[in-house]
Amino acid sequence: MIEVFKTNVQEATQCSILIEKLLEHYPDSSINFDLEDCDKILRIHAPHFSNTKIIDILNSHGYFCEALP
Repeated sequence: MIEVFKTNVQEATQCSILIEKLLEHYPDSSINFDLEDCDKILRIHAPHFSNTKIIDILNSHGYFCEALP
């Protein structure tokens, strides 16, 4: 399962912290950010996860996040 999210993350250091937090909840996943994209894409590839949980995790750290269609 692969999902793509639009975020407002700007810095690589922020990405590292958020990826670490997301991996705590989804350790068997592949997670990366594309900060070059205008939507600051977060891409998650995992056997299972909850879009709502992903959004909640980023929101709890002060970032905007929404699933892209």
